[in-house]
Amino acid sequence: MRLLSVLGLLLCACAHAQHTGHAQSSGPARVELASSATFDAQGVLWAVHKIGGHVMLRRSADAGKSWSAPKPVNAAPEGIGAEGDARPKIAAGTRGELYVTWTKPLAKPYTGEIRFARSLDGGASFSVPITVHADRQEITHRFDALTVTRDGKLFVAWIDKRDMDAAGKEGKYRGAAVYFAVSDDRGASFRGDYKLADYSCECCRIGLLPRDDGSVLALWRHVFEPNVRDHALGVMYADGRAGTVWRATFDEWAVDICPHHGPSLAADERGRLHAVWFTQGAKRSGVFYGRLRMNGQSGEPGVDGLRPVGDDTAAHADVAVSGSTVVVAWKAFDGTRSRLRAMVSADGGNTWRERDLRTTSGASDQPRMLRHGARLFAFWHTQLEGFTVTPVTPVTPLTTVMP
Repeated sequence: MRLLSVLGLLLCACAHAQHTGHAQSSGPARVELASSATFDAQGVLWAVHKIGGHVMLRRSADAGKSWSAPKPVNAAPEGIGAEGDARPKIAAGTRGELYVTWTKPLAKPYTGEIRFARSLDGGASFSVPITVHADRQEITHRFDALTVTRDGKLFVAWIDKRDMDAAGKEGKYRGAAVYFAVSDDRGASFRGDYKLADYSCECCRIGLLPRDDGSVLALWRHVFEPNVRDHALGVMYADGRAGTVWRATFDEWAVDICPHHGPSLAADERGRLHAVWFTQGAKRSGVFYGRLRMNGQSGEPGVDGLRPVGDDTAAHADVAVSGSTVVVAWKAFDGTRSRLRAMVSADGGNTWRERDLRTTSGASDQPRMLRHGARLFAFWHTQLEGFTVTPVTPVTPLTTVMP
């Protein structure tokens, strides 16, 4: 199974070499299901996905049982990245705003720019899209991540290759970098570009987590010297400062390709960090859950409560927390159908139970965990069923107790 997984990663890397901004060879049209969703403060569920050259917005007032017709966010069509760990993102502001980001591919392979639009009237209209970052070189600005802090500040982070390009062909720059920008005025303008860290992986999603002090934690796949692709944690501040970056996972995955398989991060009521990630490292292989220790917390950085997620077919897990309840959702393929599965802990990640949520016989996107109030939901976009939203808490019925 490990050999098959590595071969799958190599195929994934080759597939993603077909840049979304270029014409594709003739053949069946690719099903593009990459999407994101969020609840606003009133409990309305909003989702974005790509149709042609548009990011499309849909709303549900009944937690996903029914959906509005799709409405374009960008009036003028343009290229939109919507595969693998690249997808349109949506976040709800503290005063009813809707914020949407996406990556626009450029003509040169592996290049792009991060685009942004906002709605201040509950999705009735959107601003003309802008480019978030000040740097306008035709280089990699891709794999955007978006979050809003409790005081209403908007953070956008992305993978950026300006430093690698500056180092030149003879340089020893590893991978790319993580940059970010901040808006204090509900998305009317952005400050940046601020660098969080050098040496990130080139094409894995970034997990963002707003904190009570107004800063934002980021978790990403990092390239530790010489070529170990484990994960790092770092702090972004609204004034553009970057906190200390430290190693978060210790799987020793030495590889020179990007797996397009990024991590996810959440925090519980005690401030503990819960994460899920994928690895094919020398120490362990598969999808894993663990509680991450930061610098100064319980001694040295490390992972507590480490455990595998699902079996060898598990992929693209996401995590969410409500109080002391932790839910991890992922998808798995049995050769015929894809299954959406979850494991649930009611005691902060000490003991777990598993359950099956849904299945599909068609293509499917990566699952997303959503929170509204104290309830947690699994959002899944499939070719045959469309948008599906499954309540995961309350946690009955459950099967397969895992101590």
